[in-house]
Amino acid sequence: MTLDVAMVEAAADRIAPYVDRTPVLTSRSVDDATGQHVHLKGEHLQKSGSFKARGAHNKMLLLTEEERARGVVAVSSGNHAAAVALAGRALGVHVDVYMPADAPAPKRRATEAYGATIHFFDRVNDDRDELLLRHVAEHESVPVWPFDDYQVMAGQGTVALELLDQVEIDTLVVPMSGGGLMAGCATVARARRPHIRIVGVEPTAADDTRRSFAAGRRVTIAQPDTIADGLALRSPGALTFPINQRHVDEVVTVGETEIAAATLLLFEQDGQVVEPSGATALAAVLEGHVSGGHLGVVLSGGNVDRTTLTELAT
Repeated sequence: MTLDVAMVEAAADRIAPYVDRTPVLTSRSVDDATGQHVHLKGEHLQKSGSFKARGAHNKMLLLTEEERARGVVAVSSGNHAAAVALAGRALGVHVDVYMPADAPAPKRRATEAYGATIHFFDRVNDDRDELLLRHVAEHESVPVWPFDDYQVMAGQGTVALELLDQVEIDTLVVPMSGGGLMAGCATVARARRPHIRIVGVEPTAADDTRRSFAAGRRVTIAQPDTIADGLALRSPGALTFPINQRHVDEVVTVGETEIAAATLLLFEQDGQVVEPSGATALAAVLEGHVSGGHLGVVLSGGNVDRTTLTELAT
């Protein structure tokens, strides 16, 4: 199996009753600060607070009745966990989630509120994939991987499917972690707009994809320490990486101060509550790392509390 536009289109039809068609926002403060025409895809307004609801629902809607009866298990710093938990509640599927002990409180609360059973682990010392695979072996649960699954990628690609239908853009700017959001979106964008420029953005402290692109192979970095917790992975996905190698024109990085500034600009100037991971792509635009024509920028998530926003401002 591989990923193609037909899979994304099928995913869009499948998940339509369960997720929102999110708006494209404009911001005078952003346009004035950048001198660009910036269109913000508001995935922070999505159900469960992030784009992750799309991939989780698509994957779980494809499970057989026997698989649903066995339950599912996921590993996540928060947004994927909440999305899988939400899909589980909608479909009547039990969900176990392995989550770092230092995951942000809003993400923990949302996951618990949707009915998942949470198992905490140490982000630095524990192997997250090993924990998930051990759970699968012991309980026969179905794994719902956060990015390295073609059906998850197809669900995430519906972000770009909507965006390209909503507005004309010359450049697509997407935050990158494991690469599932980008793989889905880049597959759609390259097929629908062959000459579009596609740019990925990572925190400087979590630049595993940028380094992997430079090396021509997947590389693994030390556990990142970044306010963009949803982007703090050590290596891009095995399935996502070759797709992104094929379609993405460039990967740029932004520092912690720049990510915080983008998060605060959205909150203070536009009243948009976007988490640091979700504001990372915009940070690259604000810093002048991406320019040219009309820009489509994905705001990938909004699960952040006011305490964190206050801390960013100090």
